[in-house]
Amino acid sequence: MNANDTFMLLRAFCDELVRCGMRHACTSPGSRSAPLVLSLVREPGLRCWSHVDERCAGFFALGMAKAGGRPAAVACTSGTAAAHLAPAVHEAHEARVPLLVLTADRPPELREVGAGQTIDQVKLFGAAAKWYFDVGIHRATVDRQRWMRALACRAYWTALADRPGVVHLNFPLREPLVPEGELLEVHPGRDGGAPWVRRAPRPAGPGAPGHELLRMVSEARRGVVVAGRMEGDPDAGEAVAQFAAAAGFPLLADPLSGARRGPAAIAHYDATLRDSRAAVARPDLVIRVGDLPTSKPLRAWLARLHEAPQAPAGRGEDFAVARARQVVLDPHGAWPDPAGVLEASLPLEPGPALRALLPELSSGDPAWLDLWRAADARTAGAIEKALGRELSEPRVAALLGEALPAQATLVVASSMPVRDVETFFPTRDDAPRVLSNRGANGIDGTVSTAFGAAAAGEGPVVVLLGDVALAHDVGGLLAAGRLGLHLTIVLLNNDGGGIFHFLPIAGEEDAFEEHVATPHGLDFAHAAALYGCEHRLVEDTAGLEEALRATLGAPGTTILEVRTERPANEALHRRVWAAIAAA
Repeated sequence: MNANDTFMLLRAFCDELVRCGMRHACTSPGSRSAPLVLSLVREPGLRCWSHVDERCAGFFALGMAKAGGRPAAVACTSGTAAAHLAPAVHEAHEARVPLLVLTADRPPELREVGAGQTIDQVKLFGAAAKWYFDVGIHRATVDRQRWMRALACRAYWTALADRPGVVHLNFPLREPLVPEGELLEVHPGRDGGAPWVRRAPRPAGPGAPGHELLRMVSEARRGVVVAGRMEGDPDAGEAVAQFAAAAGFPLLADPLSGARRGPAAIAHYDATLRDSRAAVARPDLVIRVGDLPTSKPLRAWLARLHEAPQAPAGRGEDFAVARARQVVLDPHGAWPDPAGVLEASLPLEPGPALRALLPELSSGDPAWLDLWRAADARTAGAIEKALGRELSEPRVAALLGEALPAQATLVVASSMPVRDVETFFPTRDDAPRVLSNRGANGIDGTVSTAFGAAAAGEGPVVVLLGDVALAHDVGGLLAAGRLGLHLTIVLLNNDGGGIFHFLPIAGEEDAFEEHVATPHGLDFAHAAALYGCEHRLVEDTAGLEEALRATLGAPGTTILEVRTERPANEALHRRVWAAIAAA
């Protein structure tokens, strides 16, 4: 065999990825990966995005797959370059994001003999890859080209089907690594641009599990719907909201679900459920869709619902009911049940399943939904009064929920920003789409994920993150100038890890500030200048509103920096919670 065989086989492979539906791939520089990179770049149906850093490339591909809803590919050279993809691979696995990881490798005869840039890449990502395959490259016979087309189809559909996730294909490539002379024509694929192997989609009809769900709903008097992250289906949130309103069930929806809308939506459940008196509101059925929301008070409340209820003094038995039945609609088999309280896991896509129930529904006890809505209104009033109009971290989260247009996408960093978004985002029928890396829940690659979302999406993209998250992925800013992408970065700079002030470790005064809060003293205006971004220091709420209007949809990338203080931010949150309890 020679380099031409390699390239003919890889051309068939890349052509087949496009036939299946792939539109984006990320590359990074290297020698051993030259056949992979050249084949991807020269495939007319692919848009290839060049990255200097493999770690940024991995999260960029992750952001594209999140925003676009279909697998993206990321290719890299051999050695530790492949290991740099691990954080993005683990996030994709935990968040069920379809991703194709294509790693170049040394051939077997160069492994474990001291050859340069060689590590053990066999099953490098362990259980985080739902399928691994070591791709032998041989003579480009017609049979072998057909096999490569089938391999591409299997990789694409495996990443997307059932529980979506990561497929890792490892390509041991021999020198020479560039084609020699003119390549022969590749054996053609199916007529009409069809993929070599088609995979039928999962039936949309609810079937027997749908009948079981309808029975549960029909028997319930006081149901609750809990909606978490549902990035794979942007339309599911509206269906969930319609179902909750028709059934008269309060809807506790994380903004990551896209379902915090409609007359049944309860925006401030995280704040309300911090008060133990909220335990009076006991449902007899909980329907969960998507991931568990981030809210710790909500998770604790759900975990307690399996306990035998006790009627609070003076409230009789109005809302004290038997142990709540909890059911999850879980088409991917993710088993989101850390407290072990689920009674049933139904393999149903939330959107189609809940839409199918709409004609069968009769509204439940109106006093039940009214109870939740009244509490939510009181909570909202207490929050607004406690926050005032001064610029703070909670005010920034609330303002983004109010001001961003419906066509925008908000990418939120894990840690404190995603919690503030869950707590302070309003109910809104035309809310922006909200994405976050809440699979492994790390702050890794937040900037690169946002740029990936900007590459795959259509509307403006805003990212809300803290200073530690930006410092962690500051190299991701390179995509702004190199790839010509537009992004608005709202930076909450409190010089360290603000979330740690809410944890017991904050009491360890001898080590907390240096080793946990980790102040850094960085001036992010210098980072903006280094990477060719604009920088604006925002000092009040009106200034942030004006800056958002000026930057949304404008060319280039701008960092809007809001400076806060960690102790003051903790104190403000505690004042808000106290005000809610008083209300």
